[in-house]
Amino acid sequence: MRRDGTNSEAVNMEDVLCDYCHSTWTMDRPMVEGHHGSCICGSCLKMAYASTQIGESGDAVDGAPIKCTMCLEDREGTCFQSPAYPDAMICLRCIKMAAKALGRDPDSNWTAPADTANP
Repeated sequence: MRRDGTNSEAVNMEDVLCDYCHSTWTMDRPMVEGHHGSCICGSCLKMAYASTQIGESGDAVDGAPIKCTMCLEDREGTCFQSPAYPDAMICLRCIKMAAKALGRDPDSNWTAPADTANP
């Protein structure tokens, strides 16, 4: 997402916000961009991954049809709902794609959470 008043012709890092926590993009907060400027930061992606892949939190939603904030598609099945901004939802497919993208970026230092219950 973009900060209100952002000039679309000159977007700066501080204009880019995570749709799930509204934190600003910084050099130490990697982001993955979805469609039409939607973004998820590495911290929220860790929560989404842990929630949907490992079952570590109660923020996973299963079965209810949702509109994914990242891909803008209507999805059924497991997704992550932001605990701070309930309208921000990310589908399992986007979680996996974002995790793969950040995991491959050597500058991000991002790694997916490990399943400590099933090592």
